Amino acid sequence: MRLVATIAALWFFFNIMPGLGIENVVFSGTALPPRWVQIKADGQEQIIRSTAPTVRDLLHSAGIRLRPQDIVLVQQTPFPPDATLPRIEPTPTPPSPIWHGNGTAAPLLHVDVHRAVTLYLHEGNNVQQIETTATTVGDALHKAGISFFPQDEIRPPLHTLTSDGLHVFWRRSVPITIYADQKMIMTRSIQPNVGAALSQAGMAIMGMDVVSPTLDTPLTAGIVIRVQRIQEKIKLEDEIIPYKTIYVPDDKMLIDRKQVRQPGVVGIKRKRYRVRVVDGIEAERRLEDQWVAQEPVDKEIAYGRKIVLQTLDTPAGPITYWRHFRVLATSYSAATSGKKRSHPEYGITYLGWHMRHGIVAVDPRVIKLGSKIYVPGYGIGDVGDTGGKILGRHIDLGYDEDNIVLWYRWTDVYLLAPPPPISQINWILPNWPRPPR
Repeated sequence: MRLVATIAALWFFFNIMPGLGIENVVFSGTALPPRWVQIKADGQEQIIRSTAPTVRDLLHSAGIRLRPQDIVLVQQTPFPPDATLPRIEPTPTPPSPIWHGNGTAAPLLHVDVHRAVTLYLHEGNNVQQIETTATTVGDALHKAGISFFPQDEIRPPLHTLTSDGLHVFWRRSVPITIYADQKMIMTRSIQPNVGAALSQAGMAIMGMDVVSPTLDTPLTAGIVIRVQRIQEKIKLEDEIIPYKTIYVPDDKMLIDRKQVRQPGVVGIKRKRYRVRVVDGIEAERRLEDQWVAQEPVDKEIAYGRKIVLQTLDTPAGPITYWRHFRVLATSYSAATSGKKRSHPEYGITYLGWHMRHGIVAVDPRVIKLGSKIYVPGYGIGDVGDTGGKILGRHIDLGYDEDNIVLWYRWTDVYLLAPPPPISQINWILPNWPRPPR
């Protein structure tokens, strides 16, 4: 029946009223041509022909009353209630079943009324009334100029659709600062105490960790929470035990020959520590136990003690020697020995001899004092002197003051026969200085 009445009204306005000459209607003192309007409001839809100049006049003529917070959309665009309605042109594509006789569709103006709803925002004992046309709780709070933080608690959730009389409960979060794991975290929380706030921030407390203030401390705005990570670890450390080198005489091996009979192997002393680590830094270490995990194995070297006399041809004739090796040879005289001519021991050697060509200074641990040696390019020398810098395989060839020849080179030295008693022989010569390769 309602549809039949609407069609009859449309037929009357479209066919009878033009015949009666009613083309323009005066509304609110302004003459406007009539237009077709589709109005959606309060869940209802109606199509009317109106000459109302403004939105408010149009809705008033349709029996629709606006409230201050309501929003009106004209052609999907927000319009102030007192704004003049826009003009629209006919279109070949019919937006409605209203047709002119010339085959074109009548212009149809779309007006939508969005009603405001009332929300009640509860914050503690305070209640704020909000009139809004927003579709969700979050949008309604934003449009009302209410700022909130992601950590705040809002019930129902922000995505909840608004409805008239909806009660929204808001609990504000408080700012907190957390120092933990070598970083500072500034955040907010609605939790009741420190422990719950740390849990909300994803901060796990484990084992020996220390939290200040304590976990049950009530949360207050601006509180500073410090988490000290404490761990105890067992740490094993190995300490090298060096092996010893043992020299074993071999009377069948030629003198100055060596042979490794057994390689040395280092030992291992293992220590167990209990280590206390605070915030990733070792703060305390306590030795709990230690033991030898691997015994060292001594290195065994055999050295020759067999002496064989040999002959060497020299410019002065053949010599017989029992040992020879490489040495660093330098030269000196009484004038270069470091004593002044006025010194009572000037030109006197260690054995009390007067300095001359043919006297050689040596390290007595290598070459026995009083023995004879042969040095190619120098000749036969008597070992009768020492020197503070003459150490190891180093000899100093003596000269007269007026015919000194400067030496500084590696050469062979031959120890002339007969050899000294076995007890006076240094079978293992020092390995210093080393000759160049």
